[in-house]
Amino acid sequence: QVLLVESGGGLVQAGGSLRVSCAAYVGTFMSFAIGWFRQAPGKEREFVAAITRTGGSTYYTDSMKGRFTISRDNAKNTVYLQMNSLKPEDTAVYYCAASRTGVTDRRSDFGSWGRGTQVTVSS
Repeated sequence: QVLLVESGGGLVQAGGSLRVSCAAYVGTFMSFAIGWFRQAPGKEREFVAAITRTGGSTYYTDSMKGRFTISRDNAKNTVYLQMNSLKPEDTAVYYCAASRTGVTDRRSDFGSWGRGTQVTVSS
């Protein structure tokens, strides 16, 4: 199990940018691939992006490609999600999650989850 704590959410206008962070409290951070998911009110939790253990490869849902960037700093046990050109439909709670099985977009492959950070994009 990994303790994950998200931060950096907030209110931003459409077209703006926001960076959310995920701090991991574990001694073996590089054992985990990390993913970001989001859940809007009344909708299923959906995959946003994921990054491999070393940070060498990244994966995105098609609708986020070019707007969102996932990165990690293994020295700080932290993963970031930089979000640009935000749209009102990006409004959601953003969760980070850790997977021992490697990079995946399946929720079931992630064994540890944070509590989320709210991102609200106004029109």
